[in-house]
Amino acid sequence: MRRELSGRTALVTGGNVGIGRAIAIALAESGADVAVTYMTHAESDVVSSIEALGRKSMSLQVDVTDSGQVGRAVDAIASAFGHIDILVNNAGGLVGRVPLGEMSDDHWRHVIDLNLSSAMYCARAVAPWMTPGSGRIISISSLAGRNGGSRGMVAYATAKAGMIGLTRALAKELAPGITVNAIAPGLILQTPFHETFTPERDQLAMIEGTLVKRAGLPEDVAGAVVFFASDLASFVTGEVIDVNGGAYFT
Repeated sequence: MRRELSGRTALVTGGNVGIGRAIAIALAESGADVAVTYMTHAESDVVSSIEALGRKSMSLQVDVTDSGQVGRAVDAIASAFGHIDILVNNAGGLVGRVPLGEMSDDHWRHVIDLNLSSAMYCARAVAPWMTPGSGRIISISSLAGRNGGSRGMVAYATAKAGMIGLTRALAKELAPGITVNAIAPGLILQTPFHETFTPERDQLAMIEGTLVKRAGLPEDVAGAVVFFASDLASFVTGEVIDVNGGAYFT
């Protein structure tokens, strides 16, 4: 069995910054051609970095909460590359910390659509382009989906828990030709999420709560993605890897 991904094409949503960027680069380093989507983070070196590795790449602005945009983007990527073997559902975000009593219907729907509906839209669009036996769908959930998150994260934690259910349902729905797995990161620094929503004092408390006594980095998540994408994980489906430094055991 092999770890390298030469001859395969990957699509990473939200791939211009943070965890998504690290995933895209790691897949390219393992031999894959990589397309990325973005919504708000237009400025990025990810395409040039992938091409510098000798791999093909492209970047498309896509609102992943719009199933029509998702379908058109997937068709464009498949047309450009000929096939899509790996989908990484990474696009998402907290949007804002909103207590239940202050939460509007619009906030709830937007967070659910951004983090959960988008993963379904992408999986539905990509699956027909995948070669049976080599398809890989990998979704980025969260520790919040395991433990409910912290204050003001009701919608986000619910969406990320739903992603774990979606992963297991899709693993059954798309078997045997496509494996479907998820990753639940804990505190991962060098990301817009924690730079925006997690004060330094809270970051330090979260680090103290890990067994390894450090924060995670985007590359820690990327390593788990490469495993799931490779032949090493061909007998693994419907599973969730917790990447949180031992902060939470399931």
